[in-house]
Parts: sequence; C-alpha cells; structure tokens
Amino acid sequence: MRFLDKINKKERLNFNVPRCVQDCIPVQRIYKDGIFYLERNEYSMSYKFSDINFAVSNKDDKEGIFLKYCELLNSFDSSALSQITLINRKLSRSDFERLKLNNKCSDELEKHRIAYNNILLDKALYSNRMMQDKYITVAVEKKSVEDARVYYTRTSIELASHLSGLNSQLEEQDCNKRLKILYDFYRGYKDENFFFDINDSIRKGHDFKDYICPDGAEIKNSYIKFGDKYVRVLFIREYANFIKDSFITELTDLNKNMMLTISALSVPMDEAVREAENRRLGVETNIANFQRRQNANLNFSSDLTYDLQQQRIESKEFLDDLVTRDQRMFLCTITIVHTADSLEELNNDTETINTIGQRNMCQIGTLRYQQLEALNTTLPIGLRKTQSLRTLTTESLGAFVPFKVQEINDENGIYYGQNVISKNMIIADRKKLINGNSFILGVSGSGKSFTAKQEIVSTLLREPDADVIVIDPEREYRALTQAFGGEVIDISAISDSHINAMDLNSEYGEDGRSPIILKSEFIMSLCELSVGKSLDTSHLAIIDRCATNVYRTYIQNNYQGEVPTLKTFRNELLKQPEHEAKEIALALELFTEGSLNTFAKQTNVDVNNRFVCYDILELGTQLKSIGMLVVLDNVLNRITNNRRKGRTTYVFIDEIYLLFKSGYSSGFLSTLWKRVRKYGGLCTGITQNIVEIMKSDAAQSMFSNSEFIIMLNQSSSDREVIKKEFNLTDQELSYITNVRSGQGLIKINNNLIPFINEFPKDTELYRLMSTKPKEFAS
Repeated sequence: MRFLDKINKKERLNFNVPRCVQDCIPVQRIYKDGIFYLERNEYSMSYKFSDINFAVSNKDDKEGIFLKYCELLNSFDSSALSQITLINRKLSRSDFERLKLNNKCSDELEKHRIAYNNILLDKALYSNRMMQDKYITVAVEKKSVEDARVYYTRTSIELASHLSGLNSQLEEQDCNKRLKILYDFYRGYKDENFFFDINDSIRKGHDFKDYICPDGAEIKNSYIKFGDKYVRVLFIREYANFIKDSFITELTDLNKNMMLTISALSVPMDEAVREAENRRLGVETNIANFQRRQNANLNFSSDLTYDLQQQRIESKEFLDDLVTRDQRMFLCTITIVHTADSLEELNNDTETINTIGQRNMCQIGTLRYQQLEALNTTLPIGLRKTQSLRTLTTESLGAFVPFKVQEINDENGIYYGQNVISKNMIIADRKKLINGNSFILGVSGSGKSFTAKQEIVSTLLREPDADVIVIDPEREYRALTQAFGGEVIDISAISDSHINAMDLNSEYGEDGRSPIILKSEFIMSLCELSVGKSLDTSHLAIIDRCATNVYRTYIQNNYQGEVPTLKTFRNELLKQPEHEAKEIALALELFTEGSLNTFAKQTNVDVNNRFVCYDILELGTQLKSIGMLVVLDNVLNRITNNRRKGRTTYVFIDEIYLLFKSGYSSGFLSTLWKRVRKYGGLCTGITQNIVEIMKSDAAQSMFSNSEFIIMLNQSSSDREVIKKEFNLTDQELSYITNVRSGQGLIKINNNLIPFINEFPKDTELYRLMSTKPKEFAS
C-alpha cells in the first residue's frame, strides 16, 4: 500500500548507538502543556482515561460498550499514530504507608489509630495492590507547535465526547504528568512526589532527561537492564481467528509491573477500499487460474479447495465491512513490556505471558535485537519503531477492549472495602465529589450501622480538623462515642441534658443574610408544632417581632453573654397586646413551664465536642416533632460555626426514615441537605428501605443530591426500585441480592463498584462498632 510505504519511508532512520542513558529517551523537546516534540516535525500528546464496569456488565451492555468503543476507534485520524497504553504498577508497603494510612499524632486516640492502621496494612498486603492507568497517546506531524496545539484542542474535544458516551472521563496530561510516567518506568516507582519545574530547568540550563533517565542501561538481544531492573519487550506475533474480549484483561492481570500498548494506524478509507478490492481481485484471479488448470486436465467437476473457498469468503467479508458496515482498516502492533528484579524472574514471567497467549490461540514472541526500539514503541510517547504490523478492521481491533472494572483510589481517602473484581482496596474521599452527601441502604443485619461507624472511626483518626455529629434513634453509637472521648446527649423529657432551642451564632445566616431572619423561620416552625395547626400571617408577624426583640441585646453584645431561651421568648409574647400572641404563648406553656421544658433551659452539655451523639431513643411522642426540629437546628448551628473555623462537619443520621414522618423535620432536613455543602459539611442518611425514601418528595430530593450511595443486601421490593433508579445490570444487581453482611455496591458519582468489607472480629474496634446482639453482649 502507498500509505504503508509512505509511513515506512517517513519512519526510516539511521541507526544510532546510544552513547549515554539520556539517548535512550526519544523525546527531543517538551512543552509545559504536555506536548512532546519527537523528531522530524512529529509531536505527541497523551490523555488519561478512566476505567468502566465492563467485566460486570451483562451481554447486552457489553455489546453496547463494544459498539461505542468501535466508534472511538473509527474517530482516530488517519494522519496520526494513535496508541492505547495500559500501565500496571504495584504499590509497595512504603507507598501504602505514605499514601493510605492515617496520619500519626500523639493524642488520646493513638491506641485506636495504631490498631486501625494495622488492620488497613493487613488489608493492603493481602489485596491485589496493582493499580492500572490507561492512556491514549496521539502523535501527528505538524509544521510547528502552534499547529500541533490547534490539532490537539480539536482532538481532545472529540476523544472526550466519545469517552463520555462510555461513562469514562478524559484528562489531558501536562508536562509534569507525562514525565512522571517515564520517571516511574525508568526509576521504578520510587518517588510519588515527583515534580519537574520546567521554568527552573530552563533557567539553570538543565536537560529534562537528566531528571527521568535511569542510572544505567545495558541493551541485550532479548532484554534491557536499567540499573538493577530487567526489562523485556514482547509482541503478539500471530492472532487467533476469534479473540475473547477478556484477552487484554488476562494479559494485564499478572501481579507484575508491566505495560501494554496497542499502536494503531488508521488507513485512509479510499486506499483501504482499493486495497480490499485488489485483494478480492487477486483471490478471484487465483480461483480462475485454478479452474483453468483443472479444465486443461479434463477435470470439469472439481470443486474449489478449502483454502480458496475461505479466501473468497474472507475477502468478500472484508470488503463488505469497509463499504457497508462502517468499518475502518487499521495497521496495528500490540507490544508488552514487563519488568523483573532478576533475569530468572524475567524469563519465568515471559513464559507465563506466552502461556496466556497460547490459551487464547495467539502466539507471543520476543522482539530480538529490537528491544530499545520496541520499548520506545510501547511507552506512551507516540512512536512506532517496529515493523510487526497486522491488518485489522475496527471490530477486530475493538476485540482488544481495554476496560475492566472501575477503581477508586483517592489520595487521603477513607477505606470502604475491597473491589470484588480486582481485589484492590476502595479508597474514596467524599469531599472531592461535587456533592459528597451519602446514603447507606440495606436490610436489617446487612451492616449499615457498622459501615457508618467504620467511616466515623476513619474520619476521627484521619482528619484532626473534622467534627462528627450522630443522630442515634436506637442507642447504637453510645459505646463508640464514649470510647473516642465524645459527648453523648440524651434527648428526652426526663433527661438531665438540655439543649437551648434558641442557641444562635453569628454564622447562622446564609449568603450574607442576618442570622435572626433564619432563626425566626425556625421559631415559626416551632410555634406551629406547639399550636398544632398552620399559623396565619398575623401570628407569623408577631413571632418575628418577638424573636427580633429577645435577640436584640444578645446580638448587640456581639453574640456574647446569656442566650435567650424559650421562656424568654414566651415572656415577650405575653407582653404583646394582640390576642394571637396570648394564643401562641399558651401553646408554648407546656414546653416552657410544663413537663416538656427540656428545650427551654440553657444548654448544659458540650455541644462543641469533636464527636457528639444525640441519643433520641427516649424522645416521647409529644416531644418527638419539636425535639427533632431542635436537634437539627442545633446541628445546623454547629455546622455554620465550623464554617467560620474552617472545620469539616460530618453528620450521620441513623434510621433517617423516622425524620421523614414529620413534615417539619423532613423539610428542615431537606434544606440542610442542600445547604450543608456550602458550609463545608457532609451528611449521611442510614435507612433500610429505599421505598421509604421514594414516598417523600423531600427525601427524593435529598437522595438525588447525594453522589455517594452504599447499597448493601436489599429486599426484593427495594431491588426493583434500585435497579430502575440506577439502571443496574443483572450482574450488578446480583451484588446486592442475598449477599453477606458488609457486601454490596458503592455508587461514587457515576461509578458503580462491587465491594466486600470484612473487618477482623478479634479487635476492640470491632466490638465497639458491632451491633449484633451476641457480639454486643460479649
């Protein structure tokens, strides 16, 4: 083909023996935005893309993903070299301790911190510990870097559009990130905090290659030795007639540092069709010659040989693919780089990879005497230095699907369990989400409260500038709160613990509004609950007037001194001349002077403790609605106060469905759910049935404003709602159907990850967090 001749002529270079290790790196110039200049007006750019749940999808969904992936392949420019690179890197123990374990500090929680760190370290050592990064690299010939920038601007938009259809996110790699990939490979993942200052390097006259090159290089016929690390490059020599979509996953599932690259050259459509027609014409010519020979031998009834029959069928199918089935022709190379600490280990790994290839009817060979060229082909740089090309159509190339399962590994995140498919730890940071509010769903005994307690423990141990507030209707968090030095506040008519319903701080307002305005709205709701009916505008006007009067002195004193109470507010009502004021005051008498006056007294508990648990188990029927409203207002007071201090507030509400039964608490909670993100807070609702949530408009709104959902074992009715709500596949649904405690699905943004969380039972932390009656009693 003229296309191939042109490509080979362009890439034909004089062989230069590397005189130093820097010469092994084929990048000539770098730019801050991530563009690399390679050679002879060739530029390259890399993009990182996220994984999707391909392995856990059902057959129909896999077909949909495959077709969309083929659309992505068809979008590759015929004037550019496109590479898809999968990089496996293993986390060492030191990497995990630096990135994943809680920060050490000397305080009263050190005992629990050490215990929890040991548990996490054990989980890490027995997990897969393999992280896989995925990149698309595009190399194109342009006259200048400005032309290249224009081209890559258009390319990034197109790639992002196709990947978003696959629910995969695209991220451009700047200069630092691209150099970090090369640094990790050449230096062996030694420095997670690698940073290259291009301006400082230019000022000092340093070569960027000095920062990333290996200590030494020995190039042999079948491997390369970089420092004390052995490297070998393999390629797929022979392809099977049928390749399973799991082939790439099998190759990259080895628990080794390795890199696999699919290099694809898209042939222009007109030349591809011409080449296919020529091939078909050649086959028909061979058939005609065969029949002529048979006729010359008077063998007029001879059938075509099997080989010629297959050539006719395949050439016809190939041409039909290009002309009628929206297929493209690609010239492809698949290369694999794997590393080892010794030559013996390298040979054993090579044999293992060859075995995987044979199991899939593919032949994998070593690129002898081409190791450096093949290595530069495999690295996400944008070069093709090997001639081992294979012609594939879009669907044939699409069989090498690079997707497996979504992974979550946020730095400084919290451990939520292990990925069921990849066996990697799930480390997530809710604060990185647009809206980090959360729900934990599951039947009784599925591990809801345990999951919440584990997150509370992780938060208290990891974040010294974070506070935790729990609303506990079943008295399940008392032991944990006391063990971690928290404050348990018993909310009931007979309790000695009191919370002033009128507590107010200067940060209580929203978006510059006066705090008294918002507090006045709360008092109106409180009065409506006391009266037992909706109040008209005259009642509301009186309440607003009285609220302003009782807070005037307190606000003028800069929120210092004694805070007004409900008794103060009732006395102010009695001073008013209107009959409506007397009516409201009479309704409030039970809650100020009567037996239910617990919220009419000054606060006598430490509501500013870092860990506060509101125990509402004994909140009676008469006091429940008002009590829940006061507790939620107190929580809001704390959150707004923490905003001023720059502290994060985590709020956990167990059996949250109880709050939905009251219109006032439900409405207040819905408002809190929407506003808490602005105040640097995160809310978590814990309940058994999603059906209960869907019955309430306020609850539905809260659910839709939560990007972090933990779904444990679900009942049959709840499974149907969840399947419809999240568009789950049958395979994904199986992870929340009749599963063990601590197993299920986590929805993080648009990612759905099957997980299992097994916590060691022979620890004090487990006994503090367990809610099983037998274990709790012991």
